[in-house]
Order: sequence, then structure tokens, then C-alpha cells
Amino acid sequence: MIQFEPVLTKGIGKVDLTNIDVYEAQGGYQALRKALAMEPQAIVEEVKKANLRGRGGAGFPAGVKWGFLPNDGRPRYLTVNADESEPGTCNNRTLIYANPHQLIEGILITAYANRITQSFIYIRGEFKRGAEILMKAIEDARRKGYVGQNILGTGFSQEITVHRGASAYICGEESALLNSLEGRRGEPRVKPPFPAVVGLYGCPTIINNVETISNVPHIIKNGWEWYTKITANPDNPKSCGPKIFTVSGCVQRPGNYELPMGVKLRDVIEIAGGLRPGRKLKAVQPGGSSTPMLTPDHLDVPMDFESVAAAGSLLGTAAVIVYDDTVDLVDVALYWARFYSHESCGQCTPCREGTHWLERVFTRIKEGGGTEGDLKMIADMQTQMAGTTICVLSDAAVAFPASLLKLFPEELDRYINRVKEVRPA
Repeated sequence: MIQFEPVLTKGIGKVDLTNIDVYEAQGGYQALRKALAMEPQAIVEEVKKANLRGRGGAGFPAGVKWGFLPNDGRPRYLTVNADESEPGTCNNRTLIYANPHQLIEGILITAYANRITQSFIYIRGEFKRGAEILMKAIEDARRKGYVGQNILGTGFSQEITVHRGASAYICGEESALLNSLEGRRGEPRVKPPFPAVVGLYGCPTIINNVETISNVPHIIKNGWEWYTKITANPDNPKSCGPKIFTVSGCVQRPGNYELPMGVKLRDVIEIAGGLRPGRKLKAVQPGGSSTPMLTPDHLDVPMDFESVAAAGSLLGTAAVIVYDDTVDLVDVALYWARFYSHESCGQCTPCREGTHWLERVFTRIKEGGGTEGDLKMIADMQTQMAGTTICVLSDAAVAFPASLLKLFPEELDRYINRVKEVRPA
């Protein structure tokens, strides 16, 4: 079994890292002090060289995203996406609840590197306790001189505001998040322009999630060369660094596990205790509810962005959902269909209508009224919904049904009524 010294979760469960004095005793805020002695652009270059990829799902290089900010005199903003809503994902929650100062230090360094004086943390509405922890941590950091005006006498100033959302899944999409933060309806915006150019209040805005920003202090403290060596798949230098995998489903020890990027899927499942005795693996969703399934043939796939994509799925948020041979995948399909039907914002017709019809189709199939025409409808929905909307919620909604139809058609066949349909003239 793979051995790994945690980076992001180090000390969690052993010491109280919500206490700023304890965090400082563990080396906290030393990266900020180092960063404030550097040129801002040097920090951006360090993050670029580290190949830090966004941990929120898309995997876009963070340093490259920072470099898109125009130098046109408009105010700049940093928004941390803490609206963790992907089913099966709870790694950001752990970082917020157990080590908020790591996130705050990352925010301060990112803001300094990009000449930003106001940052926001947009946190999921259900994370009430998390919002309280963050607000207290910000005030503790202010008391120590890390937040506010003229930080540590350097002339750099930074304010951080915590904003609780209303628990809409769609607000995890960056432009819907910005609309919500501005007090508008949480609907995605047409892109381009992208938030880096026209974001919050029409100004250049960086949006990264909690785990991404929490990596920044470690890169600055230890250097990009150290960071790029954290990998279980040295053949792929594009994906490196620590990654928190949230493992759930049919494993014996579900939970969050910090591992190096590129660890094999087999190892992730084994570290989570493996399957229950006597059970066989049927399928895995490697990146949450919105990702296509992998099969037992993919157990040796490295869990990094490129390798998982090559296997036909997505790393996503690294929410690994494991299904054993006792699971009825049609039940799962209906569950996800209900979720996406409920969470569609309704702005785009293919998503608004498509998610509703997916729910109806899988309900009919599960109740024994399914026909071969329903299988064709599922296949048609894949082409009619994917890539036809402003955001990718529609793509996410058809990901599981499409992979079910492709990889496990027999699961659907058990429910299908093979009697020829008789349609009225």
C-alpha cells in the first residue's frame, strides 16, 4: 500500500489548527511572510512552474488563470469557491472546518501576487458552522496583523468577506456564483467574457476553490521543484501535488484520504478499506456524480486529469464513488436523475427539459414500464443535452446514463418490456 506524508491535512485530528497560535507553531503564516518579501509576479511564476491545477473539477492551471487578469486599472477581486455541492465530495469541508488558517494564508498570498485588496469566500449555505469558523479565523488573523491595512508593515492591504450561499448546486459554477454574490439569480453567464476579464461587479476576478488555494502556501514555502515531485505517476508531469480523494459507496472505511496525484484507482479503494468481504467491484465514478463510470478493467488507471480522461471519464473533484455487485445501477441512475432535475436552474431548454425527462424515463423503467424506445431516448438525450447549454450541468446529467447504456446495458435490459409498442394512429 502506498505511503504518503500529508501536506494539506497534516496535523488534522492531532492538534487544533483552528487556533491561530497552534497554526503558527506548526509553521503557519511563514509562507505569507516569505511571499511578502517577493515580487508579486515572481509568486505567479512559482505557481505556474509548480503546475498547480484547479482542484474544483476542470483542472485548469491556476497560475495561467491568474495571468489572464488585465492590467487596465479596474479593481480586481479574488473569490474562493467553497460552495461544495458535488454529491460524494466533502474535502473542502474538512479543510474549512479543521484548518481555516491554511486557506486564509493561501488567500493572502494569492491576493498579494495579483494585487488584489478584497477577497470573498462564497460558502455553501449548509456550512453554517464552517462560515463561523472562517469568520473567527479571519478576525484572529486580523488581530495578529495578517488581515487588514498595511499587513506586517509591507503596505499590502487585504479584506476577506465570508458570504453564505443559498445551497443551490448550480452556484458551484463560477459565473452563477458571481451572480449570486452580486445579489442576482444564480444562473450561469454566457462566456466569453470569462471572469478573469469581466467577473465580479464587471471587474477582473480570480475564482479558485478551497483546495486549490490551500496548496499555495506550501508551494511558496517549499518551492515549485518540491511540489512537482509529489506524484505517483512521474510519467505525467502535468498533474502533480497532493490531492484529497473523498471515497464513498461500497468501501469499508469511507472518508477523505490525501494522496499524491497519479495514485492508482486500485490503491485509492484499498486505502479506504477495500470492498466488503465476498463482494466484487462492479463500477466506480472517479470524480463524483457528474462523471462517467469506470469498470474493474480500469483499476490500474492513475488518478490524474489526463489518465482518467484517457480512460473515458473525468477526475472531477476526485469524489470516488464505489459500487459493488450488490448495487442496482438503475437505482443509481434514477437517484442522479432526480438530483439533476431538481438542481437545474432552468435557464437553458435542453437542460431544463432534458433533466426532467431523464427523471421520468428512469422512473418508468424502474417501475417496470420501460420499453426499448426508452433506451433510444436515453441515447438521444446524450447528444441533445451534452454541449448544448451555457454550463455543463446538462453534460453532467447525462454522464451516468450514457455510461450505463454503454458499459452495463444488461442492467437496463432486466427492466425493459420487450413487447412491441403499439402507438395510436
